[in-house]
Amino acid sequence: MTFSPPFRSPKAIIIAVVMAAAAVLLGLRLGGGGLTVEVAAMASDVPVRVYGLGTIEAKVSSKLGFAVGGTLVELLADAGDAVPRGAVLARLDDAEQKARAAAARALYDKAMAQSVGARAAVAKAAATRDQKEKVSLRRKSLVASGTVSEETFGDARAAAIGAGADAQAANAEVALALATLADARAQLELNEVLLARHALTAPYDGRIALRSRELGSVVGPGEAVFTLFDPASVWVLAYVDETLAGGVRLGQTAEVRLRSAPAARFAGTVVRIDVESDRVTEERRVYVACRDCPQHLGEQAEVVIDTARLDKALLVPMAAIDEFDGRQGMVWTVEDGRLARRRISFGHRTLDGRFEVAGDLPDGARVVTRVLAGFKEGRAARVTEAAP
Repeated sequence: MTFSPPFRSPKAIIIAVVMAAAAVLLGLRLGGGGLTVEVAAMASDVPVRVYGLGTIEAKVSSKLGFAVGGTLVELLADAGDAVPRGAVLARLDDAEQKARAAAARALYDKAMAQSVGARAAVAKAAATRDQKEKVSLRRKSLVASGTVSEETFGDARAAAIGAGADAQAANAEVALALATLADARAQLELNEVLLARHALTAPYDGRIALRSRELGSVVGPGEAVFTLFDPASVWVLAYVDETLAGGVRLGQTAEVRLRSAPAARFAGTVVRIDVESDRVTEERRVYVACRDCPQHLGEQAEVVIDTARLDKALLVPMAAIDEFDGRQGMVWTVEDGRLARRRISFGHRTLDGRFEVAGDLPDGARVVTRVLAGFKEGRAARVTEAAP
């Protein structure tokens, strides 16, 4: 015996479909088909940090070279050496300059002898002038008594005048001798200074970072032979994005990581913040003192600066925020069990790219941290808290 399905009219089928759709709609209105969404949970003791990439530098660093040109005949230091102030680092061939200095010394000695002779001549001329004037005065007094003739007095007077002229000439010779001596002294000092410049000395206690010339090299005036730095002035120059640099302050603590020691962490402190940003990269230069950092100038370093610490914070990832202008943005919320869109304000940003909710969030509203397909305002939603 066989059975056939009951016959249904087209009208009955339409009624059944409508009833099924109504049941689905009713189920949605009552919460059936609601999404499970992840919402932000309150976090405690949240560190706010800023990241910067830079290099190890030294505040006190100098490129050292000779003020004169010549051939390198001695190199007394190399990269890595610690040198005290005044230590001789290198010398140039100075034979020619030594000869010039010796010639200048001889001219100076000659001028000195001439000045001594001129002074002696002045003393002698002065003594002769005084003696002649006394004779002239004595004979003048004798003329009145008739003891000495006028002619004899005239001869004595002429001799006194001549002695005075000789004294004046001797004084002129002294002035000339002193001028010659001064010129000789200046030439000697100049040549001795030039001779001293054939030796390159350390201007302060420091460490050699680089030696850029070898023995026998001919160097010109001002060409760098060594790079010297003060180890006590080593710091990290970090470039921080302008959008993150507003919270950086002097004295804040920092953590430094180096490419040569990726597992190590070095403690640092913000000691300088440039007031002028780079107009091309839109980054601000921040200097972090790092006492224990290796002194490898130029090595790449990563810097994480602690700018704030939040006792309590509701954090939303950047991916869950739309139309963000740096202060406000649109987010999805769950309010009374249903999805909604709302513009809220944000504060601090954490290093992992989450933003602190700062305001405009109604009581009881929960902020969605992960946007899913099918989000629609008014749709029913069940919440589960994300890890803080």
